Amino acid sequence: MVRTATATSASSSNHRGKARVALQVLALVLAASTVASCANQRSVITGSINRPTNKPVEQMTATELEQALGSYSKMYERDPRNKTVAMAFASMLRMNDRNEQALAVMRKAAIDHPKDRDVLAAYGKALAGAGQFTQALDAIQRAQDPTQPDWRLISAEGAIMDQTNRSNEARQLYKKALTFRPNEPSVLSNLGMSYLLEGKLSEAENYLRQASTQPGADSRVRQNLALVVGLQGRFDEAEQIARREMSPQQAEANVAYLRQMLSQQNAWNLIKQEDKLKAAQ
Repeated sequence: MVRTATATSASSSNHRGKARVALQVLALVLAASTVASCANQRSVITGSINRPTNKPVEQMTATELEQALGSYSKMYERDPRNKTVAMAFASMLRMNDRNEQALAVMRKAAIDHPKDRDVLAAYGKALAGAGQFTQALDAIQRAQDPTQPDWRLISAEGAIMDQTNRSNEARQLYKKALTFRPNEPSVLSNLGMSYLLEGKLSEAENYLRQASTQPGADSRVRQNLALVVGLQGRFDEAEQIARREMSPQQAEANVAYLRQMLSQQNAWNLIKQEDKLKAAQ
């Protein structure tokens, strides 16, 4: 059935878009340190290459990330057809917010290895990082093996759905991924952030708390939890969570910035307006 657009639906869409933008901006707040902001975009670097450092990405400074990028760049220059080197280089480029260059590297890798599922999956991530979501979805779906589904690709597909305002489909995919990998913290975190983007903070906190208690939960998961707690006005609790991941000074600064952003962006009013419009419809 085709629905005719109305002034009310147009207004709802406008408010929903504003609320989503405000929350996406706020989602960066507790990752404001150089280490944390890069951790939010990292991919697992696999293969038998020598990493420039064994230091976890979360603990790298901006200078160390730049140095690591230089090392991977030299590796790639020596052997550009090596898929493992290409994937690692593209991953490090994304960590340094050089998404277009990462995409160029992975596009070449996909040409060199057109049937390699690992390369297709990495290519899909690079496309998503560059905002090319339709192409990213196609690449990730082609990388998937229906006979042996990979929960990581299912979750990645869900993340793309979330970024294209298809939240219900995204959550179905996250829950499907959890059937293959129960209690996986990265998937639970994605599920929580999906609810966050719609302003459903209670549901978001529930899934993020589950994620944070699982073995293998990384810094990103706990930062997201701190964000959701802070968005509900529980700043002291948010700061306590954030302190576990960063210095007291960084945690205090991030929570202070969260307070400022909530005031300046008027995000809560946007969310409330959206909820009222939904109820009216």
